[in-house]
Amino acid sequence: MRKRKLYGILAILLVIGVYGYEHFINEKDVAESVREGASVKSESRTFYLPTSTTGQVVHHNGYSLSYSEPHEQAEWVAYELKKSHLSKSNFKRPYFEVDLAVKTGAASWRNYKNSGYDRGHLCPAGDKSYTKEAYDETFLTSNISPQTHDFNSGIWNTLEQKVRYWARKYDGVFVVTGGVLKGDLETIGNERVAVPNQFYKVIYDAEHEKMIAFLMPHRDSEEPLYNFVVPVDSVEVLTGIDFFPELEDALEDKLEASSSYKGWSFN
Repeated sequence: MRKRKLYGILAILLVIGVYGYEHFINEKDVAESVREGASVKSESRTFYLPTSTTGQVVHHNGYSLSYSEPHEQAEWVAYELKKSHLSKSNFKRPYFEVDLAVKTGAASWRNYKNSGYDRGHLCPAGDKSYTKEAYDETFLTSNISPQTHDFNSGIWNTLEQKVRYWARKYDGVFVVTGGVLKGDLETIGNERVAVPNQFYKVIYDAEHEKMIAFLMPHRDSEEPLYNFVVPVDSVEVLTGIDFFPELEDALEDKLEASSSYKGWSFN
């Protein structure tokens, strides 16, 4: 009887020990991911990063983001899209994973299940198909926002393809994109992931010193893309984000005040 009791106690201690070790390893992995996420991966990307209104900027190999904990998604995702990034690949689509580099905890992909919304990429997988690692990174939950399927596969996808066209034509552009996280927004899931009413993209061609911004209502549209062109200044006012603060002031003021799409090919 005593032996049985002793074996039982030892078994309990063993289970507690295994659980404690796994918990320690998991905590260590999370801490390491947060530390890695705080490290900038590219000098050029650092120069063109927007300001963060949340104080939580995370850097991955292919893009950087500013995570908004109250909205459980990024207020912006920023990256350089080079012509060389647009190589064709046949990578297997991975599962979405929680971004461990977000210190406040990124939302789970489960919030989107049966919600009626797509897990809409902010940095598209098609923009990061030059390596398997870069491609897989776009499936972190910090890089997604709830989007209706018609919008995600419709006008938003058309804009993403146009940005890729410009990256080829102008030999690289800088992209900042996200949902407008303002106002009383619908939420989905247990973690109350906000559903933006509008989405934006700001594109900067540093070589030719030109900039263009798009602001789209969260619904599909048959309108031409240039109907959604707005001054960068107006998106800054709407979001509270300063998109290219490191540019020389006179150039920044000039580029961000214009709503002209002259010089950008829409063919």
